[in-house]
Amino acid sequence: MGILHEDMVLVKQEKEGDPTVITVNCPDKTGLGCDLCRIVLIFGLSICRAEDFSTDGKWCYMVFWVVEKPNTNWNLLKNRFLEVCPSYFSTSEMDYYRPQNQQPSPPDVFLLKFWCTYDREGLLHDVTEVLCELELTIKRVKVSTAPNGKVMDLFFVTDTRELLHTKNRKDETIHHLKAALGDALISCEIDVAGPELTACSQGSPNLPSEISEEMFSLELPGKNFYGCPASNSISVTMDNKFSPSHTLVQILCQDHKGLIYDMMRTLKDYNIQISYSRFFANPKGNCEMDLFIMQADGKKIVDPTKQDSLRSRLKMELMRPLRVAVVSRGPDTELVVANPVELSGRGRPLVFHDITLAFKLLNMRIFSVEIARHMIRGREWEVYRILLDEGSGLSLPRNKIEANVRNILMGWDNRI
Repeated sequence: MGILHEDMVLVKQEKEGDPTVITVNCPDKTGLGCDLCRIVLIFGLSICRAEDFSTDGKWCYMVFWVVEKPNTNWNLLKNRFLEVCPSYFSTSEMDYYRPQNQQPSPPDVFLLKFWCTYDREGLLHDVTEVLCELELTIKRVKVSTAPNGKVMDLFFVTDTRELLHTKNRKDETIHHLKAALGDALISCEIDVAGPELTACSQGSPNLPSEISEEMFSLELPGKNFYGCPASNSISVTMDNKFSPSHTLVQILCQDHKGLIYDMMRTLKDYNIQISYSRFFANPKGNCEMDLFIMQADGKKIVDPTKQDSLRSRLKMELMRPLRVAVVSRGPDTELVVANPVELSGRGRPLVFHDITLAFKLLNMRIFSVEIARHMIRGREWEVYRILLDEGSGLSLPRNKIEANVRNILMGWDNRI
């Protein structure tokens, strides 16, 4: 006897102020932990504790303690969890390491185009927040501000609910945008984006050489970046003596937004199976994580070269899960943010949302935006290039702009 599909995910809300407990009990699949942690990140929640992450390669059991935010839609979160959980019947034929032969067809891309009578601090973030709440995924953005102050924004989006082709869904989206922008909104249109429009949305094919070297390095940096934890504050150790069948990885580090997701996506890309894990973060932001892992062939990681490679990569993802730099673009100032794309093709969620939030909190305007993907050193990156509006002058030096944006992206509250 199996369990009902809807009972595979249970959400238990404790008393006010306590973390909400999410229990997942379902068949296993490659990267399931990564997919679930990604959903938690999409909903703007943070995991403060995770225990009993266990699997035998066929069935898994996971428990998350998450810190909720106001107005969290728990029913919708449960449905999103259920969507990535394999069905009970899949266990009879499941091979944990076998890639799925049938990939889902890519979702339709829609062009959301609107004009505003004037620009203001936080306008772009208000739009981005509405789209995120409506589960519209931003793929590309083209933002332009005319000399007279009028704004035209082009958002290339996909719809998680796959309903944006319907009149009701379009009307709902436009209604929420009008509520957020008020009288500033002149008009808003939503249409299917054809191949020619999608091609026009692509950003610059090449990145400036001054940011492409150090920024995209996969090696641990020889210096500490302003606002980043020092590499010596991160500990990643491996032990093959504790378990007869698994390599034990123990991690001590500083907490940041999406920490477990960063670990899970890294191990997923390395095709590493996690058989058991536990995670705990104390109120001071110090984290402890134990992972019992094995390779795709079911064996421990005993090769010192492979151990060093994995250890170095984990430390890098803990230290710099996103890359942030403020550079010159001719006479102007540009913020560049890059995040690694999973081998499955998905980028880190809510990056653009958090970038726009940072500038709203800093009372700074964005003049233009380019979002594009680049293959650099054999790895795909999603790169955000934000040209700053310097009409009112930059109130902060560049290194502090960089540090403040990084703090928001990492979920740290200490603005500089």
